[in-house]
Amino acid sequence: MRPPLPSAAALATAAATALAAATVLAVLPGTAYAAQSPGASSFTISDPRIKESSGLAASRIHPGVYWTHNDSDDGPYVYAVDSATGSTVARVTLTGIGRPRDVEAISLGPDGQLYVGDIGDNRGGTWDHVWIYRFQEPRQLGDVTVKAAQFTVRYEDGPHNAESLMVHPVTGRVYIASKDESRGGLYEGPAQLSAGADNVFRRVADVPWVTDGAFSPDGNRLTLRGYFTARTYPWKDGRPEGEGERVDAPWQGQAESVTYTADGSTLMFGSEGASSRVVALPAAGTPSPGGSASPQPGSPPDTATSPEPTGSFGKGALVLAGGLVLVFGAKRLLRRRARD
Repeated sequence: MRPPLPSAAALATAAATALAAATVLAVLPGTAYAAQSPGASSFTISDPRIKESSGLAASRIHPGVYWTHNDSDDGPYVYAVDSATGSTVARVTLTGIGRPRDVEAISLGPDGQLYVGDIGDNRGGTWDHVWIYRFQEPRQLGDVTVKAAQFTVRYEDGPHNAESLMVHPVTGRVYIASKDESRGGLYEGPAQLSAGADNVFRRVADVPWVTDGAFSPDGNRLTLRGYFTARTYPWKDGRPEGEGERVDAPWQGQAESVTYTADGSTLMFGSEGASSRVVALPAAGTPSPGGSASPQPGSPPDTATSPEPTGSFGKGALVLAGGLVLVFGAKRLLRRRARD
């Protein structure tokens, strides 16, 4: 039996307290939130239909365009958003699949096809299978209906909740990162997905609790993000290597997505919510904003990133992070159960 969920009033009080603490930390010198003003290459998703943007993928054939989708309760839709204006320039309706259950991620493969991960499981990892949908990225932008392939996914060690799906840009192999606070794992799919049989994903690495991930366009790095942190790992021999490099991910209330720009110079961080903001930060190994890196086509120049936290902020952030994880997790679960 599940323990009773906290009341809406209790959640609101906890959230207000946590956000107040975050505000105090944000103004302290040297904290990770000291320079979180919206960047010039950031943009706001203006389409009122996109209320729960849970994944991002940069188009390779439409400069400055990003593919996204809602989390749930929307239908078989994928949206293309122009970063120069924040407006939707295409809505793709998928046919040939069942009713999406909990769509959490999107990634673009080297074959020019978009992979959509219907991989969420907010019942605590009880569904014995999840799905991946795949369709060719449209060469012309506009509302269109396409037939998608549907792939059934199972994990070799049992069901998991997951929000991160990444397609390697060189090998085309699909990876899923489970969302588990204590035993998160990175799962590798078969070399080729099969529509006629179950696709068993096997655990290849331990990862932190993450809400999305993305490979760099050259396939040499993997960035994973959570609600409060992000790290970029070298990718070697089909695995993330070492502890990775810390990325100063922006403060976002419901941090849900990350992708690289098509040229690999910038990481784009997205979140859920109406009129949600997508924040741009220079990717690891690229010139600083004052350097010679060119902005992505269709987007203005980048802005400065925030410095590494100093002093006692690290411990304070960990305490705050733990509290907010509980707050956002309980709020989201309460909302989902209200729908059921």
